[in-house]
Amino acid sequence: MATCPKCFGALTENHKCPKGPLSRVTDALSTVVVGGIIGIILSYVIDERPVPALVVASAALGAVLASAVRQAISGRP
Repeated sequence: MATCPKCFGALTENHKCPKGPLSRVTDALSTVVVGGIIGIILSYVIDERPVPALVVASAALGAVLASAVRQAISGRP
């Protein structure tokens, strides 16, 4: 069975890609931003005055984890 090169869905007679590229980018960026904010909040919950490097590392880890969870839930890359 053939697959669509854009959305990786099955190419049937009535195939229509679910979202445009702008919508996919917006979804991905919002997920990364929310994960980063959660990481920053958790670093302040654990330590009252965290080192700036810890805040940056927490934000990056939160963003990566949120992106991984989003990909696992949606089933698409």
